[in-house]
Amino acid sequence: MQNPGMVYLVGAGPGDLGLVTQRARELIRRANVLVYDYLVHPDMVEWVRSDCEVVYVGKKAGFHSMPQDEIEALLVKHAKAGKRVVRLKGGDPYVFGRGGEEARALAADGIAFEVVPGITAALAAGAYAGIPLTQRNTSSSLVLVTGHEDPTKHELQVDWPQLGALKNTTLAIYMGMSRLSDILAGLREGGLAADTPAAVVQWASLGRQRSAVGTVSDIVDRVAEAGLKAPSVIFIGEVVTHQQSVDWFENLSLFGRRVVVTRTRGGNSVLRSKLEHLGAEVIELPLINVVPAVEKEALVDVFSELGMYDWVVFTSANGVRIFFEHFLRAFDDIRALGLLRFACVGDATAEEIERHRVKVECKPKIATAEGLAEALIATGSLDSAKIIAITGNLNRDSLVKKLEAARAIVDILPLYRTEKLDMAESAAAQDFRERGADAVLFASSSAADAFADQTEELSLGAEAAKPLFGSMGPQTSETMKERGLEVDFESRKPGLDGFIAKLIETLDSTAK
Repeated sequence: MQNPGMVYLVGAGPGDLGLVTQRARELIRRANVLVYDYLVHPDMVEWVRSDCEVVYVGKKAGFHSMPQDEIEALLVKHAKAGKRVVRLKGGDPYVFGRGGEEARALAADGIAFEVVPGITAALAAGAYAGIPLTQRNTSSSLVLVTGHEDPTKHELQVDWPQLGALKNTTLAIYMGMSRLSDILAGLREGGLAADTPAAVVQWASLGRQRSAVGTVSDIVDRVAEAGLKAPSVIFIGEVVTHQQSVDWFENLSLFGRRVVVTRTRGGNSVLRSKLEHLGAEVIELPLINVVPAVEKEALVDVFSELGMYDWVVFTSANGVRIFFEHFLRAFDDIRALGLLRFACVGDATAEEIERHRVKVECKPKIATAEGLAEALIATGSLDSAKIIAITGNLNRDSLVKKLEAARAIVDILPLYRTEKLDMAESAAAQDFRERGADAVLFASSSAADAFADQTEELSLGAEAAKPLFGSMGPQTSETMKERGLEVDFESRKPGLDGFIAKLIETLDSTAK
């Protein structure tokens, strides 16, 4: 008997991926079918399983890819087929998201469903633009209202003059940009003063957030000057006067900057998190995939002779994760590592090792395989030392040759394979082609190789911003040059913080 399907009406939040609920993330990763809107961050679509069916239904202002009744029929069809369906909507599904209509359609067909709230746009826009939505002695009430009414209704559903008569109230108006002048005229008709503070916030919570601040009498002109369009939230009320004094987001060092991070599929991007905390809008392009490729016999041989080795050397955090996954299956006690000393390339790899409460004794200042070999040689402990190098299928020869030249005995244990991914049809790649970026960051040679292989598929549109290309170190820079990619800046300091500092320095200098 076929299992009954289930539909989840999930709020995707305002855009900042850090504001997505844990429940939403969990459901997206488990979905058999994902049905999503224009306002959903493109990176969220990349969280799905490889066998998930992904359906884009539009909902961009004026350009609906699929009518609402067809969307509802689609949800019902997949649920009746026993699928786990996630209907992903920007903001909150029950705040001007038509989630109520979809819930009623599901209930009418006897389909089980769950509603997962998300942070609605007005709350995020206020917080990220420095506009407190309520304020003691200024605003004791908040009204959320839509400026886009049902076109099939002959009468207006929103009484704008009545809203204009409210005192000590903040108005947060959704989907009102195309009717802004008419809305303001209606509010003025109800008695709203012309000098009442007003603001418009576009793309709230993202690095491309923009805002305009003025009064009811001039906000239309301010919006035109700033070039603001949908999706935006309009705020009207005395609370807008606090905007300059409590604006934190638009003062961050990378605010307004758009940065592409090339990475491994499924990888936890520490770099992304750091950039977003500085206000950048980040696009992740997972250009490579790391696939475990463990030869069981070789692994058993290494584990049975672990006590014979002096050093274990890691060239990436991926190798660390896979090594410890198998080590902890084979041994119940971390002390089985004995007197084994640990060496690695780079801060991210060291952090992954130290997660297992193991000390890294050797890490080079320059995060390259050659740098690691030189750092190990500098310890003076390599003559006849036995080393096990945990690697992938790429970039290991130079490390081994240098260590062997220093009279070390080196065994290689490849635990994973790096594969290039085709990104041409991904939402993130499409976003990059259409709008470009301020910078593209390469943290590894394999990512640079994969990008170079897809330069045609990732070529920018006529109106897209041309990015600067940044390299995390000399080895990656060498690969970029070999593959015909410009190296506009290179981090000379080890670690992600040094890379980000160089990015900020470069972007600041080019803006002058």
